[in-house]
Formats: sequence, C-alpha cells, structure tokens
Amino acid sequence: MGLPRRAGDPAELRKSLKPLLEKRRRARINESLSQLKGLILSLLGRESSHFSKLEKADILEMTVRFLQELPASSCPTAAPTPCDSYREGYRACLARLARVLHSHRVLEPAASARLLEHLRRRAASATPDSGRAGDSCGPPAPSPPPAPLPPAPPRDPGLWRPW
Repeated sequence: MGLPRRAGDPAELRKSLKPLLEKRRRARINESLSQLKGLILSLLGRESSHFSKLEKADILEMTVRFLQELPASSCPTAAPTPCDSYREGYRACLARLARVLHSHRVLEPAASARLLEHLRRRAASATPDSGRAGDSCGPPAPSPPPAPLPPAPPRDPGLWRPW
C-alpha cells in the first residue's frame, strides 16, 4: 500500500475537476446543438414545436444536408485574388477622382472628361503589376497612348499650386 494522498495533491485535484470540466463541455455542446436546431429549423421553414425531440445526430444530419444543398453562389467566397482586389481599388479610386474633378472644377470639363475616359479604358485592363509579362491577371488590352492635355489657364494668378 502506498502513502495516503494529501488533499492538495495534483492527481487528486485532477480527479475531482475532471467531472466538472466534462459537465461544462457537454453543456456547451448541448447549448450549441440547441441553437443549431433553432437555426436549421427556421431556415428549412419548419416549426420547432413539431421537432421538439430531435436527436443530436438528426440535428447534425439536417445541417449537413442543408449546407450541401446550398447553391455555390450563396456561399461566401474566399478572399478575392490580388488581381480582383487591385481592380476594385482602381475603380474606387477612379470614382473618387471623378467626384473630385466634378466638384472642385480642377480641370476644364473637356480635359476632365478625356482624362476620366482614358483612366476608364485603363481600368478595363488594369493589373496589379501594370502589365509586366508573366505575372498579370489576364492579357493586357492594348490602349492607345493618352492624348496630351492642354495646360489649363490659371484661375487665380495670385495663388500658385504645384498640382
């Protein structure tokens, strides 16, 4: 026979805590299954009163079947590719530039329109690497060289702006 264990012995503590931890773990599982049951029944359009005594396995099977039947388009997609992200950023920047050019009248309307049209054409073939070979998101579309913009006359000769 061995020595009697003290009350503070780590092995004894583990033995006394194990049932409590297991009880908490099972309570968490059951709570999550209960929430999942409510969610899946509402998504399937069924009343939970008719399905009050579903087994855990039934809840999980219903959920798996529901998720498998979801069309691929309604599932959240993975993070956008760098190319898509670049194009979205380019378009957002272009939209913001159009608002600024329109609201602040930085350029003459004709020059502003030509600039925006050129940038829109570039947006159609925009790539994160600016068209470097072998690393683009698709074949770069040929774009004509931009027409030179005539210098806009200064609006206020007393105020010099470098832009």
